[in-house]
Amino acid sequence: MATQYENIQTQLREKPKKWLITGVAGFIGSNLLETLLKLNQTVIGLDNFVTGHQHNLDEVKTEVSAEQWQRFTMITGDICNLEDCKQATQGVDYVLHQAALGSVPRSIEDPIRTNEANINGFLNMLIAARDANVSSFTYAASSSTYGDHPALPKIEENIGKPLSPYAVTKVVNELYADVFAKTYNFKTIGLRYFNIFGKRQDPNGAYAAVIPKWVSAMLRNDAVYINGDGETSRDFCFIENAIQMNLLAATAHDDGKNEVYNVAVGDRTTLNHLFNAIQEALAENTPEIHTLKPVYRDFRAGDVRHSQADINKAENKLGYTPAYNIDQGLKQTLPWYQQHLA
Repeated sequence: MATQYENIQTQLREKPKKWLITGVAGFIGSNLLETLLKLNQTVIGLDNFVTGHQHNLDEVKTEVSAEQWQRFTMITGDICNLEDCKQATQGVDYVLHQAALGSVPRSIEDPIRTNEANINGFLNMLIAARDANVSSFTYAASSSTYGDHPALPKIEENIGKPLSPYAVTKVVNELYADVFAKTYNFKTIGLRYFNIFGKRQDPNGAYAAVIPKWVSAMLRNDAVYINGDGETSRDFCFIENAIQMNLLAATAHDDGKNEVYNVAVGDRTTLNHLFNAIQEALAENTPEIHTLKPVYRDFRAGDVRHSQADINKAENKLGYTPAYNIDQGLKQTLPWYQQHLA
């Protein structure tokens, strides 16, 4: 029997829609773009290239047919500019709002800029999408919303106090989405991402995510730093699972909207285990990586100790069926990094 996700893919191929992806040149945005174009959808992309990259779009172009690529229109603009948001949402059926300034450390160093992009920009997109009467608005929320709530696994209804400016902005996103539903009957779906990873995730810069950063360091024989004792754990989620959730959310019936959902696999992996898994996989082609030892340093400000999602709500209300665990995701991801960072 076909899964809900497979049914949605079939329906989209038969009746293509027009989509807007904000942050389209970023890691998640470019992967969403690739999937939608392969489904013969029409896609508008909006990005200011502050954290996104043209080379991500260039790579997507090589992964789709010339005809599919012609269905993509790029708008270089900023969600902090309401007019850019209004231009991008015209005639759009589904909005996938991925644009944001991520990273807990970045938000601690520059809370004003994080607030401008993640709250002002988010509000601009809500207003533009509401006024354009789009069919659905799906936005990137965050597991950081759970803050200091100690319970595991994380259940959508139980959140604590935010531990960083970034987390505050993501809580505010959910509050605004709820108010727009009650005040304007504009329904949305928020996706609380748990440590998404996969191809095209940027390994460079001070705010790089842990998996691409470690892979890049190992391939260059550089030091790999672990914050704390390595027993901090995360629910690492492969990009294909996140893509599935975005498409399920965008096409959900009204009874599934005006909700937030965890996007994860419902498991926990310690940083020590992650280091060993990446090292073992990379050492198959580069044996000298076997000799690398991690360098432990202080815990990072604003980080939670453990994170694991309960995904029952997404499974029951949207038909979410994560197809990849962390080991399967790494098996898909690491060859890409070996090819592109060689």
